[in-house]
Amino acid sequence: MQKKLSEYMKALINKKELLSEFYEPNALMMEEEGAIIAGLLVGLNVIDANFCMKGEDLDSQVGVIDFSMYLKDGNSSKGSEGDGQITAILDQKNYVEELNRHLNATVNNLQAKVDALEKSNTKLTEELAVANNRIITLQEEMERVKEESSHILESNRKGPKPDRTSEGQALSEARKHLKEETQLRLDVEKELEIQISMRQEMELAMKMLEKDVCEKQDALVSLRQQLDNLRALKHELAFKLQSSDLGVKQKSELNSRLEEKTNQMAATIKQLEQRLRQAERGCQSAKLDNRLFKQDFGDKINSLQLEVEALTRQRNHLELELKQERERRLQNSRSIPGKGSQKPEPKMDGKHKIQEENVKLNKPLEESHRLQSHPMDQQDQPLSSEKPPKYCQLCQEDCSLTKNVCRNCRGTFCNICSTNELPLPSSIKPERVCNPCHEHLMKQYSTSPS
Repeated sequence: MQKKLSEYMKALINKKELLSEFYEPNALMMEEEGAIIAGLLVGLNVIDANFCMKGEDLDSQVGVIDFSMYLKDGNSSKGSEGDGQITAILDQKNYVEELNRHLNATVNNLQAKVDALEKSNTKLTEELAVANNRIITLQEEMERVKEESSHILESNRKGPKPDRTSEGQALSEARKHLKEETQLRLDVEKELEIQISMRQEMELAMKMLEKDVCEKQDALVSLRQQLDNLRALKHELAFKLQSSDLGVKQKSELNSRLEEKTNQMAATIKQLEQRLRQAERGCQSAKLDNRLFKQDFGDKINSLQLEVEALTRQRNHLELELKQERERRLQNSRSIPGKGSQKPEPKMDGKHKIQEENVKLNKPLEESHRLQSHPMDQQDQPLSSEKPPKYCQLCQEDCSLTKNVCRNCRGTFCNICSTNELPLPSSIKPERVCNPCHEHLMKQYSTSPS
């Protein structure tokens, strides 16, 4: 029942000094083959053996509690704690089954004794009734004999003397019969007393048996309660196993989802790494292009800057001449007031000529401005060595009151031609730039990989 037969066999075989007292030297238990027998007995652990060792009959039907419905486990990979709990529960089950079988056997024995006592009690009551009837009949006979004896005595007293011998014989016979009847009555009374004492003993035994039966019934009730508690515990364990299985399934699903997310993240990381490599390659190619552009157009930019400086000087010189021409015309108009109405036409012609010259001069300025704004290394070459012009470089309008300097190309522009603001590499805050620089920088920012 405890699955320990093989271990007991091993413990016996290991004690050779104790076995030598009970076995011959050439016996099987003293040989090395005894260890093989102990190993073969391990296979008997598969069989469930439940014997009522306290009972009298080992051939009776063994009552086994079927816990297979409560001990079913779908998940075979459980820990040692679950196996220990199951073994403890099985030991409790075997103990409870053995106690139940022992109690059933004792109850059956007591029931058989009660039946035998009831039969003997009925027999004794019948015998007691027969004895009472015999006692009544004997009492009647005694009264009849007394009456006869009294009648005989009276007749003897009245009758003649020669009949006394016959009457004495009858009287002696009656006395003998009376003695026998009295002796028989005493025997019957003794037997009746014995039967009454036996009946009292039987009643006491019945009361003791009833008490024992009540105690056994209480023990059975307590055992049934324990069995119900065990079943409730099994239901709870089964429910916990189901909940743990559900938890394991949910955790496995979460693990699968997390693995999918990690795979997706790994794929996105690979894509980002590829994009980073492409961006690094694009940055390196841009740096190479910038270097090549600097190498190719560095000399051209310097020559254009020199031309721009020469053109600005020429422009300043022309502006000075224009101012002198205006002052001179003003003086002439003051000196000749009558001709003042005829002078504005040539003045307008001179202004148109100056504007045309400024447009011609602005064309190389715009080209140089575009070349300066493309490379980032030569953006900050200041033209502050000379005084900024008073006219806008795009619309050629006078911007002496509202002139603005572009922070990218350092040119002078009016409010209309420099309304935009952008953050430059030299400053985080947005700075005022001209319209051509705004377009160029927007294209550059849109095509840059960063």
